[in-house]
Amino acid sequence: MELLTHAALKEGYCPDILTKEYAELLIKAAPMHDIGKITIPDSILQKPERLTQEEFEAMKAHTTAGGRIIVEAMGNIEEKEYIDIASQVAEGHHEKWDGSGYPKGLKGTDIPIGARIMAVADVFDALISKRRYKEPMSIDQALDIIKESGGSHFDPQLAIIFCNIKNEITQAFDT
Repeated sequence: MELLTHAALKEGYCPDILTKEYAELLIKAAPMHDIGKITIPDSILQKPERLTQEEFEAMKAHTTAGGRIIVEAMGNIEEKEYIDIASQVAEGHHEKWDGSGYPKGLKGTDIPIGARIMAVADVFDALISKRRYKEPMSIDQALDIIKESGGSHFDPQLAIIFCNIKNEITQAFDT
């Protein structure tokens, strides 16, 4: 996420919002993107096979729960912009560029920038990571999926920016 944030900043992506200060707050907020999963039963989180539709609906609730938890637990912090970014990322990181995501079905630039950046990073991490239910993909395979999903799942500009930093990604993640 940090690599993509810095690359987007360097490329001049949405300069009116993605400033150096915003980027710093976004990078600090990113680890909280899945905090809402604390509200999801372990039987769903640790299920080794595909979730049922009912279980998936329960899992989707982690986004709104995360946004709410951040605002309720940290709302008194003076750095309001940080709280706003963190809650937007928690709530919006499963929104999709074409409007087919959740929880609100936001589309395109209606999705907050931080959530758009987190979406790319989160899916990439999921693709290259071993899970109970799947083996990891190679970095090249994952980047192909990110590239192909630009304009549908992901902001097309961010997908391109991310794929263009393949060397940095490989250096950071290839083990």
